[in-house]
Amino acid sequence: MAWIWMVPAAGAVLLWAVSLGRILSSPEPYSLPPSTRFPPPLRGDRRSRNVLLVLAHPDDESMFFTPTILFLKSKGHSIHILCISLGNADGLGDTRKAELYNACSALKIPADQVTVLDHQKLQDGFHEKWDHGLLAELTMDQIQLWDIDTIVTFDSYGVSGHPNHRDVHHGIRKLLHKNEQGNIEAWELVSLNIFRKYSGAVDIWLSSLISSNSNQPMFCLVNCSPSRSFEAMAAHRSQWVWFRRLFVMLSSYTYTNMLQKM
Repeated sequence: MAWIWMVPAAGAVLLWAVSLGRILSSPEPYSLPPSTRFPPPLRGDRRSRNVLLVLAHPDDESMFFTPTILFLKSKGHSIHILCISLGNADGLGDTRKAELYNACSALKIPADQVTVLDHQKLQDGFHEKWDHGLLAELTMDQIQLWDIDTIVTFDSYGVSGHPNHRDVHHGIRKLLHKNEQGNIEAWELVSLNIFRKYSGAVDIWLSSLISSNSNQPMFCLVNCSPSRSFEAMAAHRSQWVWFRRLFVMLSSYTYTNMLQKM
């Protein structure tokens, strides 16, 4: 009767293969539902956007946001990175900062478009409470410096539930509330339950279905070159331990990102 267990296993392998085949079916990153209006065009003649990706720690960009980065770059938008902390919880802050620059190089983001903060009140740690007003203020400095019109960041759960991720979200919320001009558009990365989070390429079906039927602006961005996620994450050598290698292989965030408008 051992063969009975082989049937669902073979089905799972086949589903993974079909899902990966769909992801790899395009020569460049794409969105589901297919759209030429994400992000929506700006007023006037400008078609390209200045996008600020706001992170909590070095490696967030590679572990969670690679599909978004690759999609936006493929459409000609300019990506800027604001990393709120050095990721110094284990005393490796300087190392992790250098690794972030290496990862951004792998993702073709110029070094002069990457900013890593080391503020006394915004230190890496599960027990650190970050001031949302301060986060909003420091982010606005970058917005004004780079003429940013679009922000991408975490949602209220922050993918992993890390309190630093969640504080970044609330800091951006505070910024949007204070932005009386309303000239900044913000998108958040949708956190998935544990089954979808570790379903890898298979989650493309549910993510695309949800995005297509959402009542609010939402898109599933597909990374047609998952190896780019591995390359970028491998640049974080101090973090490239066995369980993170498994995470990058099994995580749906390697293959797709669901973004919804904040």
